[in-house]
Amino acid sequence: MTIPSTFDAGAAATGRALAAIPSPGVSSLSLGPLTIHFYALCILAGVIAAVIWSERRWAAMGGERGTIMDLAVPAVLLGLVGGRLYHVITDYQLYFGPGREPIRALYIWEGGLGIWGAIPLGALGVWLVARRRGLSMSRLSFAIAPTLPLAQAFGRWGNYFNQELFGAPTNLPWAVEISPFPTGALRPGMIPGEFTYHPTFLYESLWCLALAAVLAWAGRRFEMRGGRLFALYVMGYCVGRFWIEYLRVDPAHTVLGLRLNNWTSILVFLAALAYFVWAGRRLDRFSDQVRPVGPGTERTAAAPDATVEQTVETGQPTERLDTGSPASGDRDTA
Repeated sequence: MTIPSTFDAGAAATGRALAAIPSPGVSSLSLGPLTIHFYALCILAGVIAAVIWSERRWAAMGGERGTIMDLAVPAVLLGLVGGRLYHVITDYQLYFGPGREPIRALYIWEGGLGIWGAIPLGALGVWLVARRRGLSMSRLSFAIAPTLPLAQAFGRWGNYFNQELFGAPTNLPWAVEISPFPTGALRPGMIPGEFTYHPTFLYESLWCLALAAVLAWAGRRFEMRGGRLFALYVMGYCVGRFWIEYLRVDPAHTVLGLRLNNWTSILVFLAALAYFVWAGRRLDRFSDQVRPVGPGTERTAAAPDATVEQTVETGQPTERLDTGSPASGDRDTA
């Protein structure tokens, strides 16, 4: 890809390195009347990868194949709604006020999804289906937890194609080139004369990949029942998001010198930590039900001394995890 002459001049004037991740030439493809946005394709790729891995983990736990696919539909739809709502509410100035176009709040393909809204509403979609089928939310969360950061690792590349949410100017070899809008206007966060910035999308993508690997390992190595693996995912993501958010330079609301999402990371981390500790003291109250309960079906939760065989998706030998929980009749579905 040819680097625009404006970048050459700007880099030479400021001493910025010419070696950088080039900005994408296009952010969408047109197929007749249909426009396919790469931002949406990145999200879709993440969803597909997460569903496939979750299905394998769920089946290895004794669950029925196809269950995760059924859960994914309401989870993804509600997650998109929640993610967009969070973005629009916390960045309302972009859509409402003098000179703004409120209708653009619906233009999800232009970017703007808040994970803080997507996860809670997506979890609500999973809970609605799980409750109807009598499935254990704690076991579902165990199957899904490592796959969520994998989906996020794919989805973050949508920010690359939209040239958004980058960090401060830098001359590091892995800096990302950011070009102005076709009209010549600077993108939000750009500094005149600066054209290479910290690729925060890449940092978060790599962090999420590492987090997915750690969660998969922790789920095999330690007893993570009661939704504790999911809580570990939340804590791990919050840690990464805090320092990555600290690098970003796009306009954002600040409170006491910190960006709003930094405060959100802190509060959500503390909530997840509190749940992790609380659940660890009440493991006997969580259901292990992985088969639907209803007319013509039998409840198959593990007996006190039973084990749940879980095949790990990393080529490691199969391990058996001791549930150590009472019969299902004495437990809450959680």
